[in-house]
Amino acid sequence: MTSALARSALSHHICTGIQRHRLGALIAELAVPWKARQDSLLRDRRGHDRLRAEGGGPGHQLVFADRVIATLVVLRFQLPHAVLAVFYGVDRSTITRAVHEIRPLLAARGFAVPGEAGLRLHTMADVFAYADARGVELRLDGTEVRVRRPKAGRPGRRAFVSGKMRQNTKKATVITDAKGRTLWTGAIRPGRMHDQTAVNTEGIGDLFERYPTVKAKVDAGYRGLAKQFPDQVQAPPKKPGKDAPANEVTAWEQARKQQSSERICVEHANAEHKQWRPLQRYIGRREYYDETNLAIAGLVSDRTAML
Repeated sequence: MTSALARSALSHHICTGIQRHRLGALIAELAVPWKARQDSLLRDRRGHDRLRAEGGGPGHQLVFADRVIATLVVLRFQLPHAVLAVFYGVDRSTITRAVHEIRPLLAARGFAVPGEAGLRLHTMADVFAYADARGVELRLDGTEVRVRRPKAGRPGRRAFVSGKMRQNTKKATVITDAKGRTLWTGAIRPGRMHDQTAVNTEGIGDLFERYPTVKAKVDAGYRGLAKQFPDQVQAPPKKPGKDAPANEVTAWEQARKQQSSERICVEHANAEHKQWRPLQRYIGRREYYDETNLAIAGLVSDRTAML
Protein backbone atom coordinates (compact mmCIF):
# COMPACT_ATOMS: atom_id res chain seq x y z
CA MET A 1 0.00 0.00 0.00
CA THR A 2 1.31 3.45 -0.92
CA SER A 3 1.52 6.30 1.57
CA ALA A 4 -1.22 8.18 -0.31
CA LEU A 5 -3.60 5.21 -0.09
CA ALA A 6 -2.81 4.75 3.61
CA ARG A 7 -3.48 8.45 4.25
CA SER A 8 -6.79 8.28 2.38
CA ALA A 9 -8.00 5.23 4.30
CA LEU A 10 -6.71 6.10 7.76
CA SER A 11 -7.92 9.72 7.64
CA HIS A 12 -11.54 8.51 7.80
CA HIS A 13 -13.28 9.64 10.98
CA ILE A 14 -13.78 6.02 12.05
CA CYS A 15 -9.98 5.67 12.27
CA THR A 16 -9.03 9.09 13.64
CA GLY A 17 -12.09 9.86 15.77
CA ILE A 18 -12.54 13.28 14.20
CA GLN A 19 -14.18 14.53 10.99
CA ARG A 20 -11.97 15.17 7.96
CA HIS A 21 -12.63 18.93 7.89
CA ARG A 22 -11.57 19.15 11.53
CA LEU A 23 -8.58 16.95 10.77
CA GLY A 24 -7.31 19.48 8.25
CA ALA A 25 -7.66 22.29 10.79
CA LEU A 26 -5.86 20.21 13.42
CA ILE A 27 -2.95 19.46 11.09
CA ALA A 28 -2.61 23.16 10.27
CA GLU A 29 -2.74 24.04 13.99
CA LEU A 30 -0.01 21.56 14.94
CA ALA A 31 2.28 22.34 12.01
CA VAL A 32 3.68 25.55 13.50
CA PRO A 33 4.72 24.20 16.94
CA TRP A 34 6.02 20.99 15.32
CA LYS A 35 8.20 22.96 12.89
CA ALA A 36 9.49 25.18 15.70
CA ARG A 37 10.33 22.16 17.84
CA GLN A 38 12.09 20.35 14.99
CA ASP A 39 14.16 23.45 14.17
CA SER A 40 15.11 23.79 17.83
CA LEU A 41 16.18 20.14 18.04
CA LEU A 42 18.25 20.43 14.87
CA ARG A 43 19.86 23.63 16.16
CA ASP A 44 20.82 21.91 19.42
CA ARG A 45 22.18 18.91 17.54
CA ARG A 46 24.32 21.04 15.21
CA GLY A 47 25.42 23.51 17.86
CA HIS A 48 25.12 26.38 15.36
CA ASP A 49 22.71 27.91 12.85
CA ARG A 50 21.99 26.03 9.62
CA LEU A 51 24.56 26.48 6.85
CA ARG A 52 22.35 25.45 3.93
CA ALA A 53 19.06 26.91 2.81
CA GLU A 54 15.96 25.37 4.29
CA GLY A 55 14.81 22.32 2.37
CA GLY A 56 18.23 20.79 1.85
CA GLY A 57 19.06 17.30 3.03
CA PRO A 58 17.00 14.10 2.94
CA GLY A 59 13.22 14.29 3.07
CA HIS A 60 10.96 12.72 5.68
CA GLN A 61 9.79 9.17 5.03
CA LEU A 62 6.53 10.18 6.69
CA VAL A 63 5.24 13.66 5.89
CA PHE A 64 3.75 15.76 8.69
CA ALA A 65 0.10 15.04 7.80
CA ASP A 66 0.78 11.30 7.92
CA ARG A 67 2.48 11.70 11.29
CA VAL A 68 -0.61 13.35 12.73
CA ILE A 69 -2.94 10.74 11.22
CA ALA A 70 -0.82 7.85 12.48
CA THR A 71 -0.78 9.33 15.99
CA LEU A 72 -4.55 9.79 15.99
CA VAL A 73 -5.07 6.17 14.92
CA VAL A 74 -2.78 4.98 17.73
CA LEU A 75 -4.71 7.11 20.22
CA ARG A 76 -8.02 5.84 18.87
CA PHE A 77 -7.34 2.10 18.76
CA GLN A 78 -4.02 1.60 20.61
CA LEU A 79 -2.74 -0.28 17.57
CA PRO A 80 0.83 -1.67 17.61
CA HIS A 81 3.12 0.70 15.76
CA ALA A 82 4.26 -2.18 13.54
CA VAL A 83 0.74 -2.41 12.08
CA LEU A 84 0.77 1.20 10.90
CA ALA A 85 4.30 0.72 9.62
CA VAL A 86 2.93 -1.94 7.25
CA PHE A 87 0.23 0.46 6.00
CA TYR A 88 2.72 3.23 5.29
CA GLY A 89 5.55 1.00 4.09
CA VAL A 90 8.05 2.31 6.66
CA ASP A 91 9.95 0.88 9.60
CA ARG A 92 8.19 0.56 12.97
CA SER A 93 10.64 3.04 14.52
CA THR A 94 9.42 5.71 12.09
CA ILE A 95 5.86 5.39 13.43
CA THR A 96 7.12 5.37 17.02
CA ARG A 97 9.14 8.52 16.42
CA ALA A 98 6.12 10.21 14.82
CA VAL A 99 3.89 9.37 17.80
CA HIS A 100 6.48 10.73 20.23
CA GLU A 101 6.63 13.96 18.22
CA ILE A 102 2.89 14.56 17.82
CA ARG A 103 1.40 13.26 21.08
CA PRO A 104 3.02 15.97 23.28
CA LEU A 105 1.69 18.65 20.91
CA LEU A 106 -1.82 17.24 21.23
CA ALA A 107 -1.50 17.06 25.02
CA ALA A 108 -0.37 20.69 25.22
CA ARG A 109 -3.32 22.07 23.21
CA GLY A 110 -5.62 22.40 26.22
CA PHE A 111 -9.41 22.17 26.11
CA ALA A 112 -11.87 23.93 23.82
CA VAL A 113 -14.35 26.42 25.29
CA PRO A 114 -17.97 26.20 24.08
CA GLY A 115 -18.83 29.19 21.93
CA GLU A 116 -15.35 30.71 22.23
CA ALA A 117 -13.40 29.85 19.10
CA GLY A 118 -9.66 30.13 19.63
CA LEU A 119 -9.90 30.16 23.43
CA ARG A 120 -8.59 27.09 25.25
CA LEU A 121 -8.31 26.17 28.93
CA HIS A 122 -5.09 24.65 30.21
CA THR A 123 -5.26 24.65 34.01
CA MET A 124 -7.86 24.26 36.73
CA ALA A 125 -7.39 27.96 37.47
CA ASP A 126 -8.39 28.71 33.86
CA VAL A 127 -11.57 26.67 34.36
CA PHE A 128 -12.55 28.53 37.52
CA ALA A 129 -11.87 31.90 35.91
CA TYR A 130 -14.02 30.91 32.92
CA ALA A 131 -16.82 29.59 35.17
CA ASP A 132 -16.75 32.78 37.24
CA ALA A 133 -16.88 35.03 34.16
CA ARG A 134 -19.62 33.08 32.36
CA GLY A 135 -21.66 31.90 35.35
CA VAL A 136 -21.05 28.22 34.53
CA GLU A 137 -21.86 25.58 37.13
CA LEU A 138 -19.19 22.86 37.14
CA ARG A 139 -19.37 19.09 37.46
CA LEU A 140 -16.41 17.14 38.91
CA ASP A 141 -15.70 13.45 38.79
CA GLY A 142 -12.76 11.10 39.05
CA THR A 143 -12.16 8.29 36.59
CA GLU A 144 -9.70 5.39 36.64
CA VAL A 145 -7.94 3.43 33.90
CA ARG A 146 -6.07 0.18 34.35
CA VAL A 147 -2.34 0.42 33.63
CA ARG A 148 0.60 -1.97 33.58
CA ARG A 149 1.72 -3.19 36.98
CA PRO A 150 5.16 -1.94 38.11
CA LYS A 151 7.89 -4.51 38.48
CA ALA A 152 8.12 -6.41 41.76
CA GLY A 153 10.26 -4.73 44.36
CA ARG A 154 10.07 -1.31 42.73
CA PRO A 155 9.49 1.52 45.27
CA GLY A 156 5.99 2.97 45.18
CA ARG A 157 4.52 -0.14 43.56
CA ARG A 158 1.49 -0.17 45.89
CA ALA A 159 0.63 3.42 45.01
CA PHE A 160 -1.02 2.24 41.79
CA VAL A 161 -3.33 -0.30 43.45
CA SER A 162 -6.81 1.19 43.48
CA GLY A 163 -8.88 0.56 46.58
CA LYS A 164 -12.03 0.61 44.45
CA MET A 165 -11.01 -1.45 41.43
CA ARG A 166 -8.45 -3.68 43.16
CA GLN A 167 -6.28 -3.23 40.09
CA ASN A 168 -3.26 -1.14 39.11
CA THR A 169 -4.72 2.10 37.83
CA LYS A 170 -4.11 5.77 37.20
CA LYS A 171 -6.78 8.28 38.17
CA ALA A 172 -7.74 11.54 36.48
CA THR A 173 -10.22 14.29 37.39
CA VAL A 174 -12.67 15.48 34.74
CA ILE A 175 -14.49 18.83 34.90
CA THR A 176 -17.46 19.59 32.65
CA ASP A 177 -20.23 22.15 32.45
CA ALA A 178 -23.93 21.38 33.02
CA LYS A 179 -24.21 19.99 29.47
CA GLY A 180 -21.39 17.50 29.93
CA ARG A 181 -18.92 19.37 27.72
CA THR A 182 -15.34 18.67 28.77
CA LEU A 183 -13.63 21.77 30.13
CA TRP A 184 -10.58 20.18 31.76
CA THR A 185 -8.92 16.90 32.57
CA GLY A 186 -5.98 16.69 34.94
CA ALA A 187 -4.83 15.92 38.47
CA ILE A 188 -3.60 12.60 37.07
CA ARG A 189 -2.34 10.54 39.98
CA PRO A 190 -1.70 6.85 40.88
CA GLY A 191 -4.92 4.94 41.54
CA ARG A 192 -4.44 4.55 45.28
CA MET A 193 -4.86 8.30 45.85
CA HIS A 194 -8.34 9.43 46.86
CA ASP A 195 -10.35 11.57 44.42
CA GLN A 196 -10.45 14.57 46.74
CA THR A 197 -6.77 14.31 47.62
CA ALA A 198 -5.92 14.43 43.92
CA VAL A 199 -7.78 17.72 43.35
CA ASN A 200 -6.48 19.14 46.63
CA THR A 201 -2.96 18.75 45.30
CA GLU A 202 -4.04 20.97 42.39
CA GLY A 203 -5.16 23.71 44.83
CA ILE A 204 -8.91 23.40 44.32
CA GLY A 205 -9.60 24.74 47.83
CA ASP A 206 -7.75 27.98 47.09
CA LEU A 207 -9.68 28.33 43.82
CA PHE A 208 -13.04 28.01 45.56
CA GLU A 209 -11.94 30.71 47.99
CA ARG A 210 -10.73 32.96 45.17
CA TYR A 211 -13.94 32.51 43.16
CA PRO A 212 -16.79 32.43 45.72
CA THR A 213 -19.49 32.55 43.02
CA VAL A 214 -18.33 29.33 41.31
CA LYS A 215 -20.51 26.33 42.16
CA ALA A 216 -20.00 22.65 41.48
CA LYS A 217 -21.83 19.36 41.81
CA VAL A 218 -19.81 16.32 42.85
CA ASP A 219 -20.25 12.71 43.92
CA ALA A 220 -19.74 11.23 47.39
CA GLY A 221 -15.97 11.03 46.85
CA TYR A 222 -15.78 14.80 47.34
CA ARG A 223 -17.98 15.01 50.42
CA GLY A 224 -15.16 16.62 52.40
CA LEU A 225 -14.96 19.39 49.79
CA ALA A 226 -18.71 19.94 50.09
CA LYS A 227 -18.37 20.15 53.85
CA GLN A 228 -15.58 22.73 53.50
CA PHE A 229 -17.52 24.85 50.95
CA PRO A 230 -21.21 24.12 51.64
CA ASP A 231 -22.45 27.14 49.65
CA GLN A 232 -20.45 26.23 46.54
CA VAL A 233 -20.11 22.45 46.38
CA GLN A 234 -23.10 20.11 46.40
CA ALA A 235 -22.55 16.41 47.18
CA PRO A 236 -25.20 13.68 47.47
CA PRO A 237 -27.13 13.86 50.78
CA LYS A 238 -26.09 11.44 53.48
CA LYS A 239 -28.16 8.30 53.82
CA PRO A 240 -30.48 8.30 56.86
CA GLY A 241 -29.85 5.85 59.68
CA LYS A 242 -31.49 2.44 59.89
CA ASP A 243 -34.10 3.69 62.33
CA ALA A 244 -35.04 6.76 60.26
CA PRO A 245 -38.78 7.24 59.58
CA ALA A 246 -40.15 6.35 56.14
CA ASN A 247 -40.82 9.96 55.13
CA GLU A 248 -37.17 10.86 55.83
CA VAL A 249 -35.95 7.95 53.72
CA THR A 250 -38.29 8.95 50.89
CA ALA A 251 -37.07 12.54 51.01
CA TRP A 252 -33.46 11.34 50.93
CA GLU A 253 -34.10 9.14 47.88
CA GLN A 254 -35.74 12.00 45.99
CA ALA A 255 -32.89 14.41 46.85
CA ARG A 256 -30.27 11.83 45.88
CA LYS A 257 -31.93 11.10 42.53
CA GLN A 258 -32.29 14.81 41.80
CA GLN A 259 -28.62 15.48 42.55
CA SER A 260 -27.58 12.42 40.53
CA SER A 261 -29.62 13.47 37.49
CA GLU A 262 -27.98 16.92 37.56
CA ARG A 263 -24.49 15.44 37.92
CA ILE A 264 -24.80 12.50 35.50
CA CYS A 265 -23.54 14.56 32.55
CA VAL A 266 -19.95 14.30 33.80
CA GLU A 267 -20.32 10.51 33.80
CA HIS A 268 -21.40 10.73 30.17
CA ALA A 269 -18.28 12.80 29.46
CA ASN A 270 -16.12 10.10 31.05
CA ALA A 271 -17.86 7.51 28.89
CA GLU A 272 -17.07 9.49 25.75
CA HIS A 273 -13.39 9.69 26.70
CA LYS A 274 -13.36 5.92 27.13
CA GLN A 275 -14.58 5.36 23.60
CA TRP A 276 -10.87 5.82 22.83
CA ARG A 277 -9.27 2.47 23.58
CA PRO A 278 -6.22 3.62 25.61
CA LEU A 279 -8.62 4.99 28.24
CA GLN A 280 -10.39 1.63 28.50
CA ARG A 281 -7.22 -0.20 29.47
CA TYR A 282 -3.83 1.34 28.88
CA ILE A 283 -1.18 -1.16 27.81
CA GLY A 284 1.62 1.28 27.01
CA ARG A 285 4.33 2.62 29.28
CA ARG A 286 2.92 4.39 32.33
CA GLU A 287 5.17 7.41 31.83
CA TYR A 288 3.27 8.20 28.61
CA TYR A 289 -0.20 7.79 30.10
CA ASP A 290 -0.60 11.42 31.20
CA GLU A 291 0.19 12.71 27.71
CA THR A 292 -2.18 10.18 26.17
CA ASN A 293 -5.05 11.10 28.49
CA LEU A 294 -4.62 14.85 27.95
CA ALA A 295 -4.35 14.42 24.17
CA ILE A 296 -7.57 12.38 23.99
CA ALA A 297 -9.47 14.68 26.35
CA GLY A 298 -8.45 17.71 24.29
CA LEU A 299 -9.70 16.07 21.09
CA VAL A 300 -12.99 15.14 22.77
CA SER A 301 -13.41 18.71 23.99
CA ASP A 302 -13.10 19.95 20.39
CA ARG A 303 -16.22 17.99 19.47
CA THR A 304 -18.25 18.73 22.61
CA ALA A 305 -17.52 22.46 22.35
CA MET A 306 -19.61 22.54 19.17
CA LEU A 307 -22.71 21.09 20.87
